[in-house]
Amino acid sequence: MMKGLILAHGKAPKKNVIRYLCKKGYSTLVCADGGSNSAKRMGLIPDIIIGDLDSILPSTFNYFKNKTSVIQVKDQNSTDVEKCLNYLIKKKFGEIILCGVTGDRLDHTFCNLGIVIKYFGKISLGIVAENSYLKAYTGNIKLTTIPGETISLYGINDRTRIKSSGLKFSLKNIALPFGKKESTSNVALGESVELEILGGIIFIIRDFSLLKKNGLI
Repeated sequence: MMKGLILAHGKAPKKNVIRYLCKKGYSTLVCADGGSNSAKRMGLIPDIIIGDLDSILPSTFNYFKNKTSVIQVKDQNSTDVEKCLNYLIKKKFGEIILCGVTGDRLDHTFCNLGIVIKYFGKISLGIVAENSYLKAYTGNIKLTTIPGETISLYGINDRTRIKSSGLKFSLKNIALPFGKKESTSNVALGESVELEILGGIIFIIRDFSLLKKNGLI
């Protein structure tokens, strides 16, 4: 399965985070428009730059135009991150990590969280932001965990029910609808957590540095 990394125009991760993810197999780096400005600052050469190109600085464009492929997609009905995802889906990529999708624009952050929901089932998506790793899940899943690690779970609506095994605060066929109830800062008791998620998807947020240290991402 081909894996890639999309760098958007929000707050970029540290360069060593991107290098680590590339070494873990997310070796195709795609910049969503203005994400290329961050790549230039970090001394990274993306494989592709995709977007409507309204956020890439002229100096960045000139720097990369002979170094990488630049694809302009003018469609205003999709975000630059979506343009990247649509391209990678057509190229048969199966798993993508999004970086630079949070920052000082709360509307952009909400939009990018929504993209994880919108593309669920089309491609496997995760978000790395600050020291957090977010991924969406449904069905019966088993997470490899570190005893004592913090795990936060968030549902989308009332229809999604969750049962858990291996969490300090167990979930017994309950819903975690956004704005009503959540399971923030739950704790893994052992080396695995099992979840049964019915009727929808949930977000799970974990500590990126801890996952990285233990080779779980």
